[in-house]
Order: sequence, then structure tokens, then C-alpha cells
Amino acid sequence: MENLLSSAPSLATLPDRFVFPPDQRLPASTCTVSLPVIDLSRGRDEVRRAVLDAGKELGFFQVVNHGVSAEAMRAMEAVSEEFFRLPAAEKAPFYSEDTGKPNRLFSSTTYEIGGERYWRDCLRLACGSPVGDTKNDWPDKPQKLREVVEKFVEPTRGVGMELLRLLCEGMGLRPDYFEGDLTGGDVIINVNHYPPCPDPGLTLGLPPHCDRNLITLLLQGAVQGLQVSYKGDWINVEPVANAFVINFGHQLEIATNGLLKSIEHRAMTNAAVARTSVATFIMPAADSLIGPAKELVGEGNPPRYRSVTFDEFMRVYRTVGARRESVEKAFKL
Repeated sequence: MENLLSSAPSLATLPDRFVFPPDQRLPASTCTVSLPVIDLSRGRDEVRRAVLDAGKELGFFQVVNHGVSAEAMRAMEAVSEEFFRLPAAEKAPFYSEDTGKPNRLFSSTTYEIGGERYWRDCLRLACGSPVGDTKNDWPDKPQKLREVVEKFVEPTRGVGMELLRLLCEGMGLRPDYFEGDLTGGDVIINVNHYPPCPDPGLTLGLPPHCDRNLITLLLQGAVQGLQVSYKGDWINVEPVANAFVINFGHQLEIATNGLLKSIEHRAMTNAAVARTSVATFIMPAADSLIGPAKELVGEGNPPRYRSVTFDEFMRVYRTVGARRESVEKAFKL
């Protein structure tokens, strides 16, 4: 609990455990490319083409007019920020360094590169679909947290499922290809909190990584911090009002035989203000078998990935780490 950044006093200097050696500090972005913003209220054919084109080109895009109300989004942002402002004693019962716990509060992540830590606190919640009794395992403070999260996560998952249907239509798969076990796991919410950092040039909020799941919807808030890998540089993702940032996880890359890519991204820190974001991960069931769709494999386009259960994938992922090249090496044929 003493590691929790949101409960620590303000620091004038960055503690040594967060400082990376000079050769491991990532250069600042010089990229002028922006993520496309797709209006989901437009005609279906237009939206389908835009989603597939953005997915192939960048692996990231933003969506607006998606059906999740602005009120639900603002309430989710507010309750997330309120949670991290709670006194340490009120957050303590939920704090755990046990990575096997589906619902927990923790701080940073230690990677194998030398033990440096990242400038982030995280509240992780596992959500059934529908939520049902799973909300009883979430924190009961702030008072409205459970109600607000439930009203947010269910329609947000619906947006993710609709995007998957659009992608299926664009790739020639049956529209319900990803329904059932491939999206049958708990929906995982990560509420990421990045306090003001005394020296942002020396550390990161999150390292370059790819997501392990199928598809991610990020409510990034009004403070910039997300960067997306692009042709050797990094795209700064500009906050867009009432938008979700969408990206694909490793499972979607495997299922589409590499037609869609899981792209590395990272979180930067800043010295001026705290940043809180909410990532919603749509996950396969643990025992679901993920492999290239037969419709996307054929003469001249052999399978590029081996089929694997999601449970097996996660065992390997925890061993090799979240960098793209490590995961590719483990699962590519």
C-alpha cells in the first residue's frame, strides 16, 4: 500500500526506482499524423469501410456518436477521479499485489528490464456480461461507483461488439464470428491514474506494449498522454470530446491472420496535472481456442499464427512480456 502513488505526498524529485537509464528512455514524438475520428452515426457502408481502413493502416482510431451517453462517460470519469482522491485508509482494503486477483488496486508494474517502475496506479475491475452479481466484488466507495460502472460498461461493451461485427462484414466473415467464446470472458476495466510527475522525461506511465485481449475501448479523458507507435515514431493521441479510442489486441491479430494488427502504444506522464483514463478490454473465455479464421487462410496466404487457447496464450504472455516482437516470436508459425 505504501507504493500507491495517489496516496503519497507530492514529490520534488523523481524517486530513483522510477528513473530509467539514458539508453532506455524513449525519445519524444515528432510525428504529425493524427488518428482518424469515425462517426458511427453515418451510413453503415461508409462506417464499415472507415473502420476497416483505419484498422489496417494504423490499428488505432477514435469513434464518436457511438451510443454511450455523454452522461455515462462523464459519470465514469468523475467517479474514477473521486476514487483516487479517497484517503489511503479507504482504498487500503482493495489494494493487492496478487496478480491473480480479478479485482484489485495496485501501483505500477515492474518489468524485467531492470526493476524500474512505471508512474501509474490502477484500479482493475472484472465485469460479467451482464454485470449481475460481479459488481458486489468491486469497491463500495465512492458510494456511486458500482452503479456508475455498471451503467458505463454494458453499453461500452456493446460498442465493441458492434465494431467487431463491422470488421467481420468488411473482411468477409459472418457477422457473429466473434460472438460466443471469443468474447465470452469477463470484460476487464482498468482505471489508470497518472499523478503529476516531478520529472516526466525520466520515466513513463506505461511502457510500449500491445494489448492481450480482442479489442480495447479507451475513455482517455481531457489530458493528453497516450502515444501510438507509427513507422518508427509516436502519434500523440489528441483528446476528442465524447470519443472512445479503439485499438486491437493480439487475439484479433491472430484471428484475422495478421490482416489487422495489434499496435504498440505507451502512456506518457506530465508535471502539471493528473491524468485518469478508463480502458475497457473485451476478452475471450479462458478455454476458447483462437486461431486464424479459415476464411482468411488459403492458397498464397497460409496460417501465420498457431492456434492456442486464451489461457495458454496468457501463460506465455506473462513469461515473454507485452512487447510486440516477443509475442510474435512465441506464436508465429
